[in-house]
Amino acid sequence: MSNKRDYYEVLGVPKDASNQEIKKAYRKLALKYHPDRNKSPDAEEKFKEISEAYAVLSDDEKRRQYDQFGHAGISGRYTWDDIYRSADFDSIFRDLGFGFGGFGSIFDMFFGGRTRQRNGPRKGADLRSDLEITLEEAAFGLEKELEVPGFDSCATCHGSGMKPGTNSQKCPKCKGTGEIRYSKNFGGMYFTQVQPCTECNGRGVPLKNLCQTCKGTGATQSIHKIELKIPLGIEDGYSLRLPREGKPGFKGGSKGDLYVVVHVKPHEIFERRGDDILYEAQISFPQAALGTKINVSTLYGEVRLKIPKGTQSGTVFRLEGKGMPHLRGWGKGNQFVNVVVQTPTKLTKQQTKLLKELAKEMKES
Repeated sequence: MSNKRDYYEVLGVPKDASNQEIKKAYRKLALKYHPDRNKSPDAEEKFKEISEAYAVLSDDEKRRQYDQFGHAGISGRYTWDDIYRSADFDSIFRDLGFGFGGFGSIFDMFFGGRTRQRNGPRKGADLRSDLEITLEEAAFGLEKELEVPGFDSCATCHGSGMKPGTNSQKCPKCKGTGEIRYSKNFGGMYFTQVQPCTECNGRGVPLKNLCQTCKGTGATQSIHKIELKIPLGIEDGYSLRLPREGKPGFKGGSKGDLYVVVHVKPHEIFERRGDDILYEAQISFPQAALGTKINVSTLYGEVRLKIPKGTQSGTVFRLEGKGMPHLRGWGKGNQFVNVVVQTPTKLTKQQTKLLKELAKEMKES
């Protein structure tokens, strides 16, 4: 996704545009470049580009990731299914009067062609699995064997979804296309509205001819063992793509992909901020006043940290290179140690006497 244009530039909106302004800009461009209206050779590609930009910027969380990390923050964290499913395409195209619209149509347009190609070879659906790891595993990497729900090509119909010997039969209502087309007048122009055939549920074949083993899906569920390599420095929410580990394709289409979404568990003493680690160290008032050396825990073991005389509570020290490995490059982040000076709540008589003498010596009331 690194070669793509800036999403704000694609929609022609400023980076501080409101959600309503983003939706308004997309509606205007969708009306201009929708393939049912604009027959120029580059209209469909432009329509794909603006739809992708809208799908990201119309979602608050995805927009935050894009603003912080650019295109890499989207491709590394979300599957294409996640990106397009959350966007409100249905109401926009319904308001514009287009029959072509909604998540399914947008997704088909990007991956597998327009609806008129629904009965040709199609890539299988992508699958998602979630994996929880520790912060240490994220820091040092991990190779793990996972058991995930998977799908195999149906042994009865060999992935066609049809009873053996019935592949040539077509639905009498849609003539095997799987869709019914209607013409609609909008603004003095005629548009084609496409709907799934109600007789065959969009399959293009009589329902009685569907394979009973897989119920016409062409696939049966199973458990797959896969070897997964977690890269050093992976962040919470990032997804790893495993090609051809998804559902089998339709009519000879390739298998879909498996996306493993990684979740990094919160740590007991460390807080992660990007590639940096935050840590809180508590010291006593005498240590802060007189200076000392303390042991500080890091992901890579304990280190000695010098506390200078007169250190104030809230002082932050940096341990260079003790943070998380950079996911897309060499080196590591830093660990920042926030020093908190503890105030004693229970004092002995001797401690109270000494503090009073100190206060008197410092001319404090």
